[in-house]
Amino acid sequence: MRIDAHQHFWVFDPVRDSWIDDSMLVIRKDFLPKDLKPILKANNIDGCIAVQADQSETETNFLLQSAADNPFIKGVVGWVDLCNKNVDERLKHFAQNKLFKGVRHIVQAETEDFVLRNDFLNGISKLSKYNLVYDILVFPNQLENVIKMVAKFPEQQFVLDHIAKPKISEGLIANTNWKTNIKRLASYKNVSCKVSGMVTETQDFKWEEKDFHEFLNVTVEAFGVDRLLFGSDWPVCLLAGAYQDVLHIVEDFFNSFSIEEINKIMGANAVRIYNLNN
Repeated sequence: MRIDAHQHFWVFDPVRDSWIDDSMLVIRKDFLPKDLKPILKANNIDGCIAVQADQSETETNFLLQSAADNPFIKGVVGWVDLCNKNVDERLKHFAQNKLFKGVRHIVQAETEDFVLRNDFLNGISKLSKYNLVYDILVFPNQLENVIKMVAKFPEQQFVLDHIAKPKISEGLIANTNWKTNIKRLASYKNVSCKVSGMVTETQDFKWEEKDFHEFLNVTVEAFGVDRLLFGSDWPVCLLAGAYQDVLHIVEDFFNSFSIEEINKIMGANAVRIYNLNN
């Protein structure tokens, strides 16, 4: 089964979605399951994981309903306020839905030490009880504290989104700290990584496939083929390329790998890590 492990849906709201500014006109509109379904079919993708883009339980419910109505959406990584004292109650509520597979907070918008706050750590500590994955969305400067956080929870399954968003256009030499910390983070075997979100980490959204190769080499060396997952980051990826462009970057890079290894990266790992068969 081929799985897109990272994409989003939304009914565009100019106030709520103010992060979509005038430079992002191509995604200032609704993106719904009916829009993605033919794209997945055209690219031989069997299913996807819908990931939160708004920090509200309203959106979590919207994504879960979308998944219930559209069987190709195999799971949801939603949002629950991990810093709230009632976090256990809310996780228990959502975990009753088998389509609820994980939680994400937009940590990239927070301070560097946010992930070490006691209230946030308390929230993370509750996830494994409900067999929920935590998706890590951060910039490279936040990785050192992420590593400290991960070290506290050896039983928790973590997935790093978008290879932690290095500045692709500046090349690997300018991203030395990213390289060092990716390797340190990957030393924790309960952390996996989505090969996703790379095209939008380029200067003016201009890129060539070869721009990503050195970053992918580091990521593969760090995580190995058993802990990598393909994700399109659709529709955000449309800022810098079509769905098939993003897919081809990954498929072309891994073309020389074995069929078994490719199958893991393109779906089997996502099925296992997010428990998509349960």
